[in-house]
Amino acid sequence: MRHTSATAALLATAVIGGLGIIPTTAHAQAGSSEARAAWIKSCDDKKNEAGYACGHWQLVMRDGRKIAVKDAAANGVDGKGRKVEYAGLFAISGDGHVIAYERARDHRIVVRGTTGGPVKVLAASLVPKRYGTDSASLYLSPKGDRLLIDHTDDHERVPGKVVTIATGKVVQVPAMGEVRGFSADGDEVLTKDYNSDNTSTLIAYRADGGSVKRTPPQVVANAALTTLAADGKTVAVIVSGDEDAKKAPRLRIYDLETGDLSAGVDLALKPGQTPYLARWSGDGQLTVFLQSGEYGTTAVVRVLTADVRTGAVTRTDRYSISKTRYTFSVAGE
Repeated sequence: MRHTSATAALLATAVIGGLGIIPTTAHAQAGSSEARAAWIKSCDDKKNEAGYACGHWQLVMRDGRKIAVKDAAANGVDGKGRKVEYAGLFAISGDGHVIAYERARDHRIVVRGTTGGPVKVLAASLVPKRYGTDSASLYLSPKGDRLLIDHTDDHERVPGKVVTIATGKVVQVPAMGEVRGFSADGDEVLTKDYNSDNTSTLIAYRADGGSVKRTPPQVVANAALTTLAADGKTVAVIVSGDEDAKKAPRLRIYDLETGDLSAGVDLALKPGQTPYLARWSGDGQLTVFLQSGEYGTTAVVRVLTADVRTGAVTRTDRYSISKTRYTFSVAGE
């Protein structure tokens, strides 16, 4: 269903308002509130011959505008509070209407609408000070109503935390695995845990604290991408293409409850075009993202809808990210 810009703005305001994040009238009327991506500039450290994140995070909006998020930290900090060269934490909800980021002045995690309005400051305990933010990652649910804070180091000691933005309720995700992101409705988080017998387990953790898990076959365990649908059990599995063998990326569907695995279909892409991100929509459509452009050149992002029965793809969006970027993140990543 296609909305006019005025209707879309009203819908976005209603959704964000449910999180306790009300955009101001001036911001709501300024244009589209949907962000496609965010990026931050790279500066050169001539002494160490390396690049580092600098300047302000920039939102790439659906209507073509660029919006600087001036209170977002350009850089994270380590456990001693020292600035690191890595970019500060930043995430965009899948619908593009909510952002979460590390605030520059105190490195607290905050959430707000993309085009402004009040900022909701989350509990400081979500990121233990002794670990800093440089080992953490942020994931927003598709509607931006939940936020996952994960730590890429010290998995045995630091569990992930899923916080419901409106209430502040926190559910822990055991610190054992690799986060694969939220389900399409944001009610589950998919992780991949590595076992001592060289197998792995996919686990869907529910917001109520329950879970569904299964040890999948190798084709699923070793896939380039896995993403969870709104039903909390259907997993889209994308296997990398093979340029040497001239094989296109393949798509299969795996049922986390029953263990059923569909036959594979080739995605209508070139062998070298394995998507780097995939996500389900609430109505069961699968969207995949392709990126081209090496570091130091303009990045081009193509957004495609994939037919899970035939592998046919339809382009729904295309945009570019500055060649001066240090890093970037797309909506839902």
